[in-house]
Amino acid sequence: MLLLDVNHWWMLAVKLLFYGISLSNHISEGGPNGDCTPKNTLFISPETLNAQYFPSQTIYLDNNGTKLCFNIQPNNNSAACCNENNFNCSIKVKIEGPGKYILNATEEILSKQDIVVMENPQYNSSCMPSQVYNKSSPGFLYNIHRCLNESTKSIRVNADNCSDNSANTGVACKDVTETHYVIFENKTCVLCKKPVLKSLDKEINYTLTEIPTSPEKAKDVMNVLSSLFKNLGNASTAAVKMGNITGLIAKLPQENQTNMNFAFTKNSGVNSVEEDNSNSLTGPFRLMKIPKEASKMAVERNGSFLGILLFPEMHANDSIKYYLNSEIVGIEMGAKIQNLSQPIEIQYSNVDKKGANASCMSWDGNSTDANGKSLWITDGCQTVETNNSITCQCTHLTFFAILMSPPPVNISASDVNSLTYITSIGCGLSLFFLIVGLFMHVLVRKGKASEATKILMNLFVAMLILNLSFLTNESISNLGIKGACVAIAAVLHYGMLATFTWFFMQALHLYLSLRRICTEVKHYMLKICVTGWVIPAVVVIALLASQKYNSININTNEGKAATMCWISDAGIHQGVNIGYYAVVFVFTLSVFILTVRQIVLMPKAGKAQDKSSIKSNTSTILGLFLLLGITWAFAFFSYGPLLLASYYIFTILNSFQGFFLFIYYYKSSKIIGDGKVHTQSSSTATSKTAVTSPYG
Repeated sequence: MLLLDVNHWWMLAVKLLFYGISLSNHISEGGPNGDCTPKNTLFISPETLNAQYFPSQTIYLDNNGTKLCFNIQPNNNSAACCNENNFNCSIKVKIEGPGKYILNATEEILSKQDIVVMENPQYNSSCMPSQVYNKSSPGFLYNIHRCLNESTKSIRVNADNCSDNSANTGVACKDVTETHYVIFENKTCVLCKKPVLKSLDKEINYTLTEIPTSPEKAKDVMNVLSSLFKNLGNASTAAVKMGNITGLIAKLPQENQTNMNFAFTKNSGVNSVEEDNSNSLTGPFRLMKIPKEASKMAVERNGSFLGILLFPEMHANDSIKYYLNSEIVGIEMGAKIQNLSQPIEIQYSNVDKKGANASCMSWDGNSTDANGKSLWITDGCQTVETNNSITCQCTHLTFFAILMSPPPVNISASDVNSLTYITSIGCGLSLFFLIVGLFMHVLVRKGKASEATKILMNLFVAMLILNLSFLTNESISNLGIKGACVAIAAVLHYGMLATFTWFFMQALHLYLSLRRICTEVKHYMLKICVTGWVIPAVVVIALLASQKYNSININTNEGKAATMCWISDAGIHQGVNIGYYAVVFVFTLSVFILTVRQIVLMPKAGKAQDKSSIKSNTSTILGLFLLLGITWAFAFFSYGPLLLASYYIFTILNSFQGFFLFIYYYKSSKIIGDGKVHTQSSSTATSKTAVTSPYG
């Protein structure tokens, strides 16, 4: 790019101003003194230039007195306009990731000047009309804006379009430890304020007659909070100390409720977090976020206080599981709080899981298991893991704990990579041939298709959904967009359950065909299709309503290997998927055995089979083995010494299943010269029964 002369500088400067900053805002926004004069604008960039592209001196627009300063000089030198009192050039911008920038600006600086961040400042423009130089013209601003071509990407930052209460604050401000402006995702600007820890108003010490060692006894301690509330006096908050139990109690405002955040830190004890950017807290801490919805609900139900207690030295009922930090959290607001749309958050930072799985649990204070112990459940709580922190998002108030469970036996990272490679090839190949099979059916054989072929085509569609959603799952998970992750998880789960269901439909149709019942059923195909697609949809909708889909980690014996969008609750996964397929497997295996028995026993009723018949029958049996989805049963053997072998067998057979079924479909049904479909016999016929290929 050629260096710009003075005229280019003027033209480019004005162009960038009106491309990165809307024309209407320049006409209407007030200056630092509250008048109608537009504020001065400082141009900066995270890029380093090696040559002079922009003027170093201040640029004036005569008709309104606006001043422009391009602090984008070669080798990061300061522009001459920075030596004037009109601009504060201490502002720097740095790149934090794709599309994310951090500015070390303050609210005071932005009250006096606007900022334009130029992502690619090395841009040369060709538009240079004569009106560019006529700054006194009444239409100067409009004419400049209209004539110039679109230029480099630029992002405007001012005090009005950057907020500290944006819904994106939690994501944008994570790990930002000072007050900065952050630009991220589609040029959204967010003000990230440094969190301020404020000591509570007073401290209340209470002596317990007995230190609780179980959740049942911790319940009795929570009942003490109502009496401690009376000791607050004129104070709004107080730290609570009961032996080894720490906590707090706070008054609930009767109106104008706000979010309340409290941090439990090792060095500072219990503090309130004044700024909402609690994501920037550093060091080990426990952070409790109480939404204003909970406070409002409590006040409406005659609640008057918030009490939070941490109970240490607590142990889970299961000997192989334990509570994180060996503690449980009790939260009380003097009223029953449930079904919150904005969940209460309990965050633990600097967590070393040591390979264990974390699960947020709650106990209502009353429910017990068969042994009379407290019954902890996951209902109403969601576990969110990011880096080295664990956050419990719960829609009700009660006792909470993070239950750490030993991880399942993991396989090595090399095996995971091998299995992933096999799966990608198999699913990709299956996806291609499933599309080819559907294409052949729609364009060539649709009018000649039998009921069995139509059922197979429905299975093809289900497997296509399964393979496509599986191949795209990890990429969507890595985007970090929860809505997209939930959607792809639901589609993947639906594809899998639909595939299982159509295995069942295949077996059912085969059984009815053997018994000669199909033709006697009214609206047979309609009933088959409704059953095949609606039943899995009901299951998926129920899990969506229960918010059971989320991003999960796939672990190896070396640690985290990958993420995917799936069912976040392991118990739900086992119960729904294994249970669902178990029902399908019992039926399909029974039909498979009956069919194989009939094929094997047929020669005894007639003449002995020749080699071609044996080959044909063997092909039919293998085809049925794939057609009825019996290959998925290898998941039942993924334990003990068979673990790794079952993984490889399961992966090879099921990722390539679409490809295998296409070959079976193609070889079982051929088109002959007159355009008719010729169905090959799958076995020799007897005088009473013939087992034939279903693809006629």
